[in-house]
Amino acid sequence: MGPKRASPCRHLPGDVTPVDLERLLWVVVAFALIADVVTTFVGLNLGLSESNPAARSAIEDHGLAGMLVLKAFAVIVGLVCRPLLEQPYRPIVPAGLAVPWLVAAALNAYMISVVL
Repeated sequence: MGPKRASPCRHLPGDVTPVDLERLLWVVVAFALIADVVTTFVGLNLGLSESNPAARSAIEDHGLAGMLVLKAFAVIVGLVCRPLLEQPYRPIVPAGLAVPWLVAAALNAYMISVVL
């Protein structure tokens, strides 16, 4: 007998499949993107500054459109790289987009609360 390959499906709760998980995570990506963009611009309007140099440059040069293009580019890179992964591992793509954007939105919300 050869070595057994671990399947990530065995570790998901209930009847959740990797496809179901990936769909849910893409919804989280949309929420995180909106939350990050909204809290970023609220913070900027309150006098806070963008700490990410790429985002700061995009915002300074093109405003909201620059920020949206930057986010769209990240999503496109994720979508292009997604097929390179085996099906059970594809949820890592939306998770890799959602987690940093959720953290950024939470930090933005905290900074906004400090200013208010």
